[in-house]
Amino acid sequence: MAKEKLIVALDVDNQNRALDLVNELRGQVLFFKVGLELFYSTGPGIIKEITKTGAKVFLDLKLHDIPNTVGRAAGVLARYGASIINVHAAGGGDMMKAARESAAAEAQKHGLSMPMVVAVTVLTSIDRHAFNRELGLSGDIAHRVQTWALLAKESGLDGVVCSPREITLVRQACGPGFKIITPGIRPAGFERGDQRRVMTPAEAVRAGASHIVVGRPVTDARDPAAAAVAIADDIKSVAVAE
Repeated sequence: MAKEKLIVALDVDNQNRALDLVNELRGQVLFFKVGLELFYSTGPGIIKEITKTGAKVFLDLKLHDIPNTVGRAAGVLARYGASIINVHAAGGGDMMKAARESAAAEAQKHGLSMPMVVAVTVLTSIDRHAFNRELGLSGDIAHRVQTWALLAKESGLDGVVCSPREITLVRQACGPGFKIITPGIRPAGFERGDQRRVMTPAEAVRAGASHIVVGRPVTDARDPAAAAVAIADDIKSVAVAE
């Protein structure tokens, strides 16, 4: 279903605005992303408030530290009831394994559903110049994304976060069951903003994305619900065409 693929990013700094958006989009959107801004401004209670409405939460905190620290943090996050949590693939295999194992142990201990654990690869705001010259990483972005995706899979993670431009490469390398979550989604005619490697919703789903993350095109729209419906229709057009 189209609404199961769409994740709306609640990139706001207060609980009232976030919950207003959740309620306004109820029935059109199943998944909401809680990122750094909202989590730091409201605390973990926002997750419970969102899930009480029947929606699901992608907790986008991008954990990146030594394995022990990330493992412990992932265990804490698993208690909050989010459906997806993430770590940075750049932290390495041991770190990713620690996150997965700790999240699983805590979920089982508290009788909760195991959250999906995914790895962030290369941020969608990074272009080739920044990748090579500023970050000091050799080669091209696509190869690095593929390498980290395979490492995430080997480490037991459920999937990755990558730009739409790397979807096909990751899908070919990691197979049909591997989850691919893609930010950097911009409906036709919408400004790119600070995103560099982008696609439309239909293009991303056609390439093999499991979920697409959309923020400002929905949350800044005059009618967020209508904007979400338009994106869902764009996603549905792929299934109709195929």
